[in-house]
Amino acid sequence: MSVEIKEVTSKKELRDFVRFSIDLYKENPYYVPDLINDEMETLDRQKNPAFEVCDAIYFLAYKNGKIAGRIAGMINRPSNEAWNQKHARFGFVDFIDDPEVVDALFEAVEKWAVTQGMNALHGPMGFTDMDNEGMLVEGFDQLGTMATIYNYPYYPKQIERIGFQKDQDWHEFKIYIPEQIPEKHLRIGEIVKKKYGLKVVKVKNAKEVMPYAQKIFDTLNLAFAPLYGFAPLTQKQIDYYVNKYIPMLRFELVTLIIREEDDAVVGFGISLPNLSRALQKAKGRMFPLGWYYLLKTLKSKPKVIDLYLTGILPEYQGKGVNALLFNDLIPIYQKLGVVFAESNPELETNNAVQAQWDYFKTEHHKTRRAYIKQLTIN
Repeated sequence: MSVEIKEVTSKKELRDFVRFSIDLYKENPYYVPDLINDEMETLDRQKNPAFEVCDAIYFLAYKNGKIAGRIAGMINRPSNEAWNQKHARFGFVDFIDDPEVVDALFEAVEKWAVTQGMNALHGPMGFTDMDNEGMLVEGFDQLGTMATIYNYPYYPKQIERIGFQKDQDWHEFKIYIPEQIPEKHLRIGEIVKKKYGLKVVKVKNAKEVMPYAQKIFDTLNLAFAPLYGFAPLTQKQIDYYVNKYIPMLRFELVTLIIREEDDAVVGFGISLPNLSRALQKAKGRMFPLGWYYLLKTLKSKPKVIDLYLTGILPEYQGKGVNALLFNDLIPIYQKLGVVFAESNPELETNNAVQAQWDYFKTEHHKTRRAYIKQLTIN
């Protein structure tokens, strides 16, 4: 039977779109499901402020009357302007191992992209860098994380078959927590504090972090500007992420590097207990017990930490500010009994970021890829 492609137009279809990946990976021990309501909100034009600057379309593929695949097409207009390109993105993509399904899904998005005046399609990406991005190409036997995509090994084979090529890779590392802070880090940290007039600030609760929340995202916008496909977050997007993520923070795992003369956020490091197992138990739902698994893990003494978000102002990069971050965080990790931290994705070309692990025992355990395909405009 031929494959039928339907555009998602109703809330029920959108829920089917979101649920498909959970059903597809039901027995997979490495897949970490997103919370259904969170992904529904991300894809909702009325709730996600990304739609101020983005366009999107969603498709479901049906075979023999059953959903066999899903894909989103997106256009981030500020990103295209910043990078002087006409690229559409694909993301939220899952499919059974069937060439007919893959061909039909990507044909639908490619045709849509061309009608929007785009000349290339790349991904998997989200609306912004705060969404998960990159198709797994190595590390299929490793547990996924909250901030990354897991996919079967046949995914890259299928999209390479239809003409997609590597555009960019991200590497992920396990960074093992040392018994002592590296001596060089301690020395560099003290030098950097005195030379640039910096201090380490810790916050104890949401009330104390809020005066810095806007500054953190201002620093993020500047720090991430050179990174693949990035476009600065709008004020509405910043407000959205502040409200969404501050309730999740474990404040002892938040470190701010502040410039004393003007209270600017020079750098920040935000880590979280790894929530992968809790999200697997939740199976995409906060109720009846998903909230319990997540809350229990957030308050636990975790063996694994996710380095969720780190940023340093461009003018301070490569000057040792990262040493200040880890001089503060390593003793906290040691006290909690953390064995290793998950770096989450780092661009393979970002040598400065990866060099910061030179003084630690590390394991490069996953690689993910952004693919690109040039489109023919009729």
